[in-house]
Amino acid sequence: MDFPITRLRRLRYNSVLRQMVTETKLSVDDFVMPLFVCTGTNVRNHINSMPGNYQLSVENTVEECKKIYASGVKAVLLFGIPAHKDEDGSVACEHDGIVQQAIRAIKKDVPGMYIIADVCNCEYTTHGHCGTIIDGDVDNDTTLVTLAKQAVSLAEAGADMIAPSDMMDGRVGRIREQLDKHHFEKIPIMSYAAKYASGFYGPFREAAESAPKFGNRATYQMNPANSNEALREVELDIMEGADIVMVKPALSYLDVIYRVKNEFRMPVAAYNVSGEFSMVKAAAQNDWIDGERVMMEILTSIKRAGADIIITYHAVEAANVLNRK
Repeated sequence: MDFPITRLRRLRYNSVLRQMVTETKLSVDDFVMPLFVCTGTNVRNHINSMPGNYQLSVENTVEECKKIYASGVKAVLLFGIPAHKDEDGSVACEHDGIVQQAIRAIKKDVPGMYIIADVCNCEYTTHGHCGTIIDGDVDNDTTLVTLAKQAVSLAEAGADMIAPSDMMDGRVGRIREQLDKHHFEKIPIMSYAAKYASGFYGPFREAAESAPKFGNRATYQMNPANSNEALREVELDIMEGADIVMVKPALSYLDVIYRVKNEFRMPVAAYNVSGEFSMVKAAAQNDWIDGERVMMEILTSIKRAGADIIITYHAVEAANVLNRK
């Protein structure tokens, strides 16, 4: 119908009606809060490039989880900063590794918290790459061995979900095989299925102390120009046993999130990464934008694109906004 019969503003004049016809609604249940666990006691190191985020020792991680849980956010994603590193990331597989310690402590004091354990080697290797270096590059198949051991160790510690972020070919299948072999067939895998070689990871690499010492990650993370390739990556991970697939980063890849959701019709996660978070915080601190409003607009766009799960450093802040409504 043409104007004046059709007046779309009729649905906007009243705030109650606007809420009733809202197509995309964020929920506290959508959010996962990432945390950085480090060695030591009573450590709370502020991350300069990520306002409000910290490197936390185990007992402070537990206290942070209590606050997160109280906000209504019921899931965290753990990254570890070990006391020492090695060439192949084997330190990540230790029974008393830093993340393993944190998982046990959180499960003891915040039993309702759902713990997702990141599986990758970049925080644990001396060179900062995501696997074992052979002839100057990450060797895919050798790295699979360490990743699978790490996944089993994290499951043994009590992780509720395993999230491989390394982008090695075949890692979902190898991890699924080893989890099942060790009687963890009920543990789901959320694969970083389409993880791009992005410039948005800078603040994270400061937080996790995981910047590569040489080269870059372009031989294993995806080319930002490619979206058809993302569908191939996602399909392979699904065939290997992924229960949830992730697109990372989120904001510059909303089209990929949309395509993945529409193509595969399965749970999709999106990682609203550190650089996306820090840009909002920096602009808000300079009074260039309304930080809270922009934060909620970005998170809504990620869900509108098709994400069922949003991993975001805004999680608690966004939960508090939703709880006020």
